[in-house]
Amino acid sequence: MSEVNEFAGVHDEGVGRGNGIRYSSSAAVEAVGDWKFQVTEFAKGAAEMSVEFGKGVRDVVNQTVLREDSVIVKKLKGPCHKILGKLRFLNDYLPEDRDPVHAWTVIVCVWILALAVLLVNITQTTTPLVRKMKVHPASASIILLPDGRRLAYQEQGVPADQARYSMIVPHSFLWSRLSGIPGVKGALLEEFGIRLVTYDLPGFGESDPDPKRNLESSALDMLHLAYAVNVREKFWVLGYSDGSKHAWAALHYIPDRIAGAIMVAPMVNPYEPRLTKEESRRIWGKWTVKKKLMYFLARKFPRLLPYFYRRSFLSGNLDQIDTWLSVSLGKRDRAVVEDRAFQDFWLRNVEESVRQSNARPFVEEAVLQVSNWGFSIGDLNGQSKYKGEGILAWLKSLYTPADKRLSGFLGPIHIWQGDEDRVVPPSMSDYVQRDLPDAILHKLPYEGHFSYLYFCSECHRHIFTTVFGHPQGPLTANESRAPVVDEAGENAEAICSDAARNEERLSTLAQHDEFR
Repeated sequence: MSEVNEFAGVHDEGVGRGNGIRYSSSAAVEAVGDWKFQVTEFAKGAAEMSVEFGKGVRDVVNQTVLREDSVIVKKLKGPCHKILGKLRFLNDYLPEDRDPVHAWTVIVCVWILALAVLLVNITQTTTPLVRKMKVHPASASIILLPDGRRLAYQEQGVPADQARYSMIVPHSFLWSRLSGIPGVKGALLEEFGIRLVTYDLPGFGESDPDPKRNLESSALDMLHLAYAVNVREKFWVLGYSDGSKHAWAALHYIPDRIAGAIMVAPMVNPYEPRLTKEESRRIWGKWTVKKKLMYFLARKFPRLLPYFYRRSFLSGNLDQIDTWLSVSLGKRDRAVVEDRAFQDFWLRNVEESVRQSNARPFVEEAVLQVSNWGFSIGDLNGQSKYKGEGILAWLKSLYTPADKRLSGFLGPIHIWQGDEDRVVPPSMSDYVQRDLPDAILHKLPYEGHFSYLYFCSECHRHIFTTVFGHPQGPLTANESRAPVVDEAGENAEAICSDAARNEERLSTLAQHDEFR
């Protein structure tokens, strides 16, 4: 029996290979139990110390604050006794064996906890739900550009053969061809005989991206679009906010095809070297720190912009417009953007703008805004020196003031600018008027960035009346269209033939897709 017990004991033992110490499994169990005992005793000791600390704090308060000669007791003792005396009748509702002080303390704590829970629930129910963006079915009309890209556009107003005035509108950042003139009524366009053509910039909406995109290519896209949709006469261009850079580009690169320009809160390059220090200070002073940072990144580190874009409007969730544009809005603009009609309009445009889920077009827009445009707005205002022969004529020209005239673009330029605009500061329009004196600046007191153009029929009528005069309706069959003044007639014919060929290619592609 002893040998059997010894054999069993051998199997009950274990060998510690790490330090050569021999121990039994029972010893390990005792060690674990000892560890649990120590933790338990430590918790008990911490609880006892907390209780004792609380008692000490209570004693200190009783000896200092709640003394009979304490200022707090002298001032609050009388009112407290009166209030407690009036509420003493509530003690009748307590059980006879309950101490009123302890009972009412518990009741007050329970009420505080219940109110806190109710407040949390109310806050959660009143918080608006996050609106999700969705991709809508394709609805745009498409043309093929000479380089094979697809350009999406939309038409409003009167038909091409009845248009008294044709207007092309490039959209601004985070918008699409659906923006156009926000809220403009078809009856108003028909009353003035206006044909309104809006299009998606490259990479936005349903338009293909342009790997060689710049402001000159933007102006040429506008020119090709005009010929493709049968705009044979000169057309008007409308630029709003940072979308106005494409309108400025049209005035510079294709001035012979532009009848006039309508600018609403036009944006200029905030790094424009012709800006004075005072103008630059007033422009940058209107912007938030985040907006300044985004402009700095676009100019110096554009590769970082996709990170911010994917966390905001490319995330699939809709947020407030001032958050995404990093701006602070005035009272009038705030009232406009909080309206339900604007919210629905804003959601639909953003959904269309980001339907390709590509950050590159937005980065290109931001970089174009703050980089060298290839021209300056003041370049439209040429200078004509005194012309003559001989040394005397040359010397006279040095002391003769330059004769300023619009040499690049001869048509009218109307600018509407709100004095309370915090997105495009009024200092930008002041700079444009200083650098381009023949431009007509219409200042709008108390108006902001959105309050004048968005869903304001009176404002739309005011703009059309100022630019076009009294409404004359669409063209009739007896009225003749004004001839096109185009010095580059051969180029226009070539573009028209290219547009016709592109339409044939587009129809062929469509038939091929249907066959597939």
